[in-house]
Amino acid sequence: MHRGVLLMAYGAPNSLADVEPFYTDIRRGRKPSPELLAELMGRYEAIGGKSPLLDITNRQATALAASLGDGTRVYVGMRHWTPWIREAVAAMARDGVRDAAALVLAPHYSRMSIGQYLLRLDEAVAETKTDIHFRRIESWHTHPAYIAALVARVQEARQKFPAGPSGEPHVLFTAHSLPERIREWQDPYPAQLEETGRLIATRLGLSKWGIAYQSAGRTPEPWLGPDIVTMVDQLAERGEKRVLICVIGFVADHLEVLYDIDVEARAAAGRKGLQLERIAMLNDDPGLVSALADLTRNAFRNA
Repeated sequence: MHRGVLLMAYGAPNSLADVEPFYTDIRRGRKPSPELLAELMGRYEAIGGKSPLLDITNRQATALAASLGDGTRVYVGMRHWTPWIREAVAAMARDGVRDAAALVLAPHYSRMSIGQYLLRLDEAVAETKTDIHFRRIESWHTHPAYIAALVARVQEARQKFPAGPSGEPHVLFTAHSLPERIREWQDPYPAQLEETGRLIATRLGLSKWGIAYQSAGRTPEPWLGPDIVTMVDQLAERGEKRVLICVIGFVADHLEVLYDIDVEARAAAGRKGLQLERIAMLNDDPGLVSALADLTRNAFRNA
């Protein structure tokens, strides 16, 4: 075997027993306080005790390998939990991979997001002393198949709102917040999110839409906003009755979707008398897989 693909995702604990070491890795080796740990464990308990992220990522990898159809093997590596990125790179080296595409399952680039995955990849390459040539795909936020898949999801989700005087829902495109200081670096993340949202809104002819951030970290510094819950409150004050969440920063069901939106944001909307719905996540949707396959082929062709 000479060619492979490394799919990278955030990672998630496999059980409640894994939550503390997982959280400690996110915090760069600092254990969370008992209060923070209890809060995060409560969130995982609320979605059934574990995240479906690894299962979904494995399905995406299987579907991508089938779509490529040339025997290219697809490996899964997680940034904060098993299977670690370094484990995936070691497996690729053992299998004789010499040429590989490296792709993070998040469409928008930031030095604090995609950049951190690529640093983990560099560390893994150094640790394993491999000579695999990795072709790094840094962003794909405007890929036509990705945009088309989200357009279809929004069209489907609109059917959740009954016909009536409240009219079309206000669409919020959401993504994970990052610290405000990324703006000092002219980081492309906010602009790329806006570009994705605008492409979808234009395709659908949306008159009411905006960008909101979610899942901000628990640190004293300011994070990108407006926060999704703040936006829900503001929309209610403006007289909106319906909100549709189109998640563009994530491609799979996991804690930030199943809790932060389905529990937290939905509760906030309920308090304000708003009907809040969200799109079904792309997961292993054929449109998303088509985008990943095209990105992979282009990486091998162009780099």
